[in-house]
Amino acid sequence: MLAYATSRQTPGFGLIDGSSYTPLIQMLRNTMSSHASSTNFKRLQRQLERDTGRAIGDFNMIEDGDRVLVCLSGGKDSYTMLDILERLRKRAPIHFELIPMNLDQRQPGFPVDVLPTWLSDNGYEYHIETEDTYSIVTDKIPEGKTTCSLCSRLRRGIIYRVARELNANKIALGHHRDDILETFFLNLFHGGRLKAMPPKLLSDNREHVVIRPLAYAAECDIERYARAREFPIIPCNLCGTQDNLQRVAIKAMLQRWEAQSPGRTATVFTALQHAVPSHLVDSSLFDFESLSAAENLTELDTLMDTKSLTSLIGRAANPIGG
Repeated sequence: MLAYATSRQTPGFGLIDGSSYTPLIQMLRNTMSSHASSTNFKRLQRQLERDTGRAIGDFNMIEDGDRVLVCLSGGKDSYTMLDILERLRKRAPIHFELIPMNLDQRQPGFPVDVLPTWLSDNGYEYHIETEDTYSIVTDKIPEGKTTCSLCSRLRRGIIYRVARELNANKIALGHHRDDILETFFLNLFHGGRLKAMPPKLLSDNREHVVIRPLAYAAECDIERYARAREFPIIPCNLCGTQDNLQRVAIKAMLQRWEAQSPGRTATVFTALQHAVPSHLVDSSLFDFESLSAAENLTELDTLMDTKSLTSLIGRAANPIGG
């Protein structure tokens, strides 16, 4: 039987011998790899949809009849935000519009055709706003100094104006969970404040609501999604300015933490959602002066609430490694 099998012809693969198995095995491996990649991508896509949908729901970011100006820079975050929002919009129980908008600031080397081509190919109606803020910034800021602050202020003003002209009542920005955490630690270490980046706020001119639909999304998930979708990424360093070195240091710190203790950044982010003013030292947030033993104290006012006490007892009874 073995001798018969080794001489039998198989269409497309020749004789079934040791060498002829290679193309068949490789084809099967490629098929399995492709299926696994497809499954992983769908899982990742669902995760980002859940994170975005949950943020929208938790903070009431988008309502029926909204016109949302989606700020598209050409980076991984804004591409992912637009892509996920569009997927959610198509099956949402409410009606809202998305208006992708890119601000061409006339930076040297900016590929002006990339975004219009991608938006058109994907069926979006979009708006490109051209303003030469690059010349203004380079004229006002000495060479070698960071231009980010002035550039950001100019960009915000233009975005607010465009939103008004296009009758958009919401402005969507692509900041994600890691951006919020980095901002928190920047303010903590360098500003002396417990302050992060809000998922929803009023614009400076108080005419629009600014939202961050990716507030719950992890940057690593966004990076994987952008690679899988093959978005035509535009580099963010065309202006030639240096990155915020303090933010770079904070990002590196968080990455080290995550490598040493996986899940730590998610835990810190959870803490931002569970602030207890009575256990801080800000008298503007909690009335310490009027607090007395005669009052009926709530759970948050006590030295240690029941949940914390139960958790402590549990850790004492079951020490790590015990």
